[in-house]
Amino acid sequence: MDREKDESYALTEKKENFSEWFNQIIQVAGLIEHRYPIKGCEVLMPHGTDILRRSTTLLEEMLKENGNKEVVFPLFIPENMLKKETEHIKGFEDEVYYVTHAGKNQLNEKLVLRPTSETAMYPMFSLWIRSHKDLPLKIFQTVSVFRYETKMTKPLVRTREVMFFNESHTCHKDWEDAEKEVKEASLIYSKHISENLAVAFIASKRPKWDTFPGAVHTKAFDIIMPDGKFMQIGTVHNLGNNFSKTFDIKFKDENEEEQYANQTCYGMSTRSLAAIVAIHGDDKGLVLPPKIAPIQITIIPIMFKKDGEKVLNHCKDLYARLKKNYRIHLDASDKAVGSKFYDWEIKGIPLRIEIGPKEMEKNVVTITKRFDGEKSTISEKNLEEFIENMLDNIQHDMRRAAEYRQKEKIQKAIDKEDVNRIIDDKKIAKVELCEDANCAKKLEEAIGENYMGDDKTKENSKCIMCGQQSRYTGYIGKKY
Repeated sequence: MDREKDESYALTEKKENFSEWFNQIIQVAGLIEHRYPIKGCEVLMPHGTDILRRSTTLLEEMLKENGNKEVVFPLFIPENMLKKETEHIKGFEDEVYYVTHAGKNQLNEKLVLRPTSETAMYPMFSLWIRSHKDLPLKIFQTVSVFRYETKMTKPLVRTREVMFFNESHTCHKDWEDAEKEVKEASLIYSKHISENLAVAFIASKRPKWDTFPGAVHTKAFDIIMPDGKFMQIGTVHNLGNNFSKTFDIKFKDENEEEQYANQTCYGMSTRSLAAIVAIHGDDKGLVLPPKIAPIQITIIPIMFKKDGEKVLNHCKDLYARLKKNYRIHLDASDKAVGSKFYDWEIKGIPLRIEIGPKEMEKNVVTITKRFDGEKSTISEKNLEEFIENMLDNIQHDMRRAAEYRQKEKIQKAIDKEDVNRIIDDKKIAKVELCEDANCAKKLEEAIGENYMGDDKTKENSKCIMCGQQSRYTGYIGKKY
């Protein structure tokens, strides 16, 4: 059935102007309301909230399987606690929001809206931890954090209130146990981004000058957006005992000797939703992976005056049958069929089931996949088995498509001129570097763009800067 045209759904083509397309799609698809009267703050609308809650719940389940316990800490942090870690405040001092008054009364001590929760949690850790038997301590919370973003704000990507910020904080008996946690957290993030979000990513160790304030080292998870810029969607940090020494987080080991705990922290936020929109969306709207889609299937009755009630009742029966196993919606509204198609395409619902008099007569349904538009006519008798396989295939195919598009956005550079050419072509440059971190820093300064980080090389090559034997494969490009 042909769609009925509606100018309100006219979108800029994604390839033509990605930034404009992105800003349109997140509003038209009902993810956010951008007109809230504070710059850098937005309203998460029902569809956006449902997607983020579904995605966050899957991540939280993985954290709980890893032994992390959920907590909720206060929003306010006393200023003296934030200032206690001088290296930490150095990293956030330009972005902190302060509360100075309660009503008309000036507070004796300013309060801070949490930019992240190290300085809120760690004084409490010093009260909770006394013995090695109290370790490991592993907690997480999903909250809002607040940072006075001084760069140009962008909905879901660069905001002043970061909603659905999932942050984990852990304490361990020694460096080795903390490093084990870093590996486990990295595996959780890798699986969540790849298997649940169906998004391709680059995992790399951030250079020292871009390491989280107070951390010994930082591992970042970046995606490459359609415009060739990279966007960080998750990080894992080994804090060593930098914070435990500041906040006096000590324990007695098996020999009754006092030791400082080793710590890690890691987090993901609403940028995961931005990644889903950017990587999977097309010129018709969102395309949601089945695992995180709040609605996996929409049933649309094709009704005519003669058989309308009969078709609707049949659809209700099918809805009752399928809702036992799937997140499903029956669109029984009085909108025209073409408008219904448009609505659910824009929202990215993975499967659309159409049932009219012809389908009822043959005991079949027509199923359309949002991902590639493929239509199938399926017997109602085998419907559950077919849907199960189809949803699994969609999830797999979306991940594969994302991986393919990422490969197209990465190109190896053999010299600095090559790096500039690749970045000008809206791609990320892949480079080989030696073990001297100064070469990476000099490359970043020479190019004037951001060095994402690196991992141990798998190639027998030469450093792009000094010509020595390469030890690391790194990436450089524009970033959000």
